[in-house]
Amino acid sequence: MRIKDWDSNLKVRLFGEAMMNVTFWMFFPFLAIYFSDEFGKEAAGLFLIAAQVFSVFANLLGGYSADRFGRKKMMVLSSIGQGLSFIVFGIAVSPAVDMPSIAFVCFALAGVFGALYWPASQAMIADVVPEKDRSDVFAVFYTSLNIAVVLGPILGSIFYVHYKVELLVVSGLVCILLAFILLKWTRETAPLVLSNNAKAENIKWYRVVGAQMKDYGIIFRDKTFMLYILAGVLGAQTFMQLDLLMPVYIKEVIKQETIFSFFNWNMTVNGEQSFGIVLSENGLLVAIFTISVTRWMTKYRERNVFIWSSVFYAISILWFSQMSSTAGFLGAMALFTFAELMTAGLQQSFISKIAPETMRGQYFAAASLRFTIGRTIAPLSIPMTVWFGFTSTFIILSLLACLSAVLYYIMFQRYDDPSVNGLKVHV
Repeated sequence: MRIKDWDSNLKVRLFGEAMMNVTFWMFFPFLAIYFSDEFGKEAAGLFLIAAQVFSVFANLLGGYSADRFGRKKMMVLSSIGQGLSFIVFGIAVSPAVDMPSIAFVCFALAGVFGALYWPASQAMIADVVPEKDRSDVFAVFYTSLNIAVVLGPILGSIFYVHYKVELLVVSGLVCILLAFILLKWTRETAPLVLSNNAKAENIKWYRVVGAQMKDYGIIFRDKTFMLYILAGVLGAQTFMQLDLLMPVYIKEVIKQETIFSFFNWNMTVNGEQSFGIVLSENGLLVAIFTISVTRWMTKYRERNVFIWSSVFYAISILWFSQMSSTAGFLGAMALFTFAELMTAGLQQSFISKIAPETMRGQYFAAASLRFTIGRTIAPLSIPMTVWFGFTSTFIILSLLACLSAVLYYIMFQRYDDPSVNGLKVHV
């Protein structure tokens, strides 16, 4: 399905979200370093965990709200909230104010609003794209995100050190601009809202929470689906380190390195700049190969794709731990990125296929718990480096990825068994 044939909602979003993502990735990868420097590794890890706890609940609430109150409304409100959070964040880290605690609160709030945005955005794609084309559309949005991951860190490694405040404020303004774009040029697509069955007027908050828990209870009653989430949470402990442990580790091992020489001219980088290069490689490979690898992976059984993805994550994270140069990190990141691409285009399309139209937002939210819970636990890796050292921490992460592969195997055994009843959810 070519972009010119897309629904207008998706064309508008592709442009608006691309602007937001570029500015966001100019500073986001360096925040783990900022909080580690301000609070220490142990405290920073615990603070980041606390921030993600709120995102877990926000994600579930976002799924419910997207189904009941509308995709468009949730995306607009979330964009405004995230924008205001970034602006205050920028003010808090400015030399004139210098209040890291306020900056952390803003970071947590930005995460909450991001978690509210995501289920609505994914459900909107499923609403307007035919089932046969969804994998390609999801892959294009994923590619767009990773083009931002290429450009953002490169620009961030240049401007972040000297223009941290400005980057945060500009990112906040872009989020608010995105809200205006969504409000002005998109339409509502949620089936319940369009059919006028989702009326929030005069409904007590505790009844809304009760209805939400009932709906999610139906989804979580399936053991196969719970195995899927647990396997995803364990696997996330590896790939979530891309903006947590990896920048801290690279900064630790690379103080100053010459990565290119030409006659008397040397290109020298420090740890932060080296990380920017490595992260940009990840984004560049994803931007180039997401669609082709997605189509390649559809030729194989989903079980094998998910199992081998976890295995490659385990190998790449061990490889990463043994490197101490930018070239070595680039090699490990290439395998890490392949593991990422193996499942990148398959996940959301399958969720949209098995989810009832009136519960798509909740299904996306429930399935994304593997990321939100995973991101809640993942910051433990930072204080673990103090408790056990970097090498042991990387080994533990590798073992968790291997355990994820085992759980995927068990999950697909259940899914393929016709005698197992309940919701058959596998991605």
